[in-house]
Amino acid sequence: MPSRIVLFGATGYTGRLTAAALREAGAEPVLAGRNGTALEVLAEELGGRFETRVADVADPDSVRALLAGGEVLISTVGPFARWGAPAVDAAIDAGSAAYMDSTGEPPFIRRVFDEWGPRAEAAGVPLLTALGYDWAPGNLAGALALDEAGAAARRVEIGYFLTGGGMGGMSGGTRASTAGVMLEEGFAFRGGRVVGEIPGRHVKSFDVGGRSRQAVSVGSSEHFTLPPLSPGLTDVEVYLGWFGSLSRPMQVGSFGLAAIGRIGPLKRGLAGLTGRFVKGSTGGPSEAERATGGSYIVARVLGGDGEALSEVRLAGVDGYTFTARFLAWAAVRAAAAGVDGAGALGPASAYGLAEFERGVAAAGIERA
Repeated sequence: MPSRIVLFGATGYTGRLTAAALREAGAEPVLAGRNGTALEVLAEELGGRFETRVADVADPDSVRALLAGGEVLISTVGPFARWGAPAVDAAIDAGSAAYMDSTGEPPFIRRVFDEWGPRAEAAGVPLLTALGYDWAPGNLAGALALDEAGAAARRVEIGYFLTGGGMGGMSGGTRASTAGVMLEEGFAFRGGRVVGEIPGRHVKSFDVGGRSRQAVSVGSSEHFTLPPLSPGLTDVEVYLGWFGSLSRPMQVGSFGLAAIGRIGPLKRGLAGLTGRFVKGSTGGPSEAERATGGSYIVARVLGGDGEALSEVRLAGVDGYTFTARFLAWAAVRAAAAGVDGAGALGPASAYGLAEFERGVAAAGIERA
């Protein structure tokens, strides 16, 4: 019997898109969030056939009450560093069929793998974090490139770029998450292990549609999920190319923010000031605006002497559309057939590379 799907954070920007994508996929998820009236309005907009449940991260017991055991839980409650923990704890404690989220926040991703992953493995619960545009397409491009490169692979470099409409229309949740990340220590996979590294420490150029574009280094889920796929891999580098010619200034600024982040009072003051101007779920781009945007992802694998071994390029829809569609695909697939393994997993391991590629294509991103 298929598992029930619970969508927590359903009335936020990403949550609403995901609810609509689940409906399009033929699923009837439980819509959960802290505002009962908003949930009822959303349910009516989606056809009136969805159950709604009130739960608030400020009351972790209410989040646990969403789950009886065996459900697929999708969490779109961000910023995740602030609000994400209760859903992960609830999924593990309840024995969920799978937990998945839309975060792109490196500190939260690291907590999933380092802190919650062992607990979830012991409980038999799969945790699939960062299962949206941040960072599922790079997981696919990297996994495909590693598969093509074979045993000689030593380093993989992945770049994420926006096309078309560019940065316009970023949602409130994304702004809040990005602001928080810049004040936290990042990480990378270097020398065969995950090490601390400030966001933006490195800048690298990638060819995107015949044009060289710069990108800054970031922490992501690929640092945890790709090494198990290729035992000889020593380095994973992920770069965000959203900032174009501002990549170098971003790099300089990241060192200053990292210094502030090490000084408690200054960090708390800047975080408070940021919070006044960067809110959470305050809406995002319209359907028409999303239609003008697109995505481009590059993964290249190098050998021990720096020789190029393989390269994979993906392109497709904007990040918000992809996130909603892919979360819906991942949840429906997990509810119907389960996933492989328990603990903190990457999507290539959980679904298998071929099935993962089909899911990403169904969500609107495929080989360029």
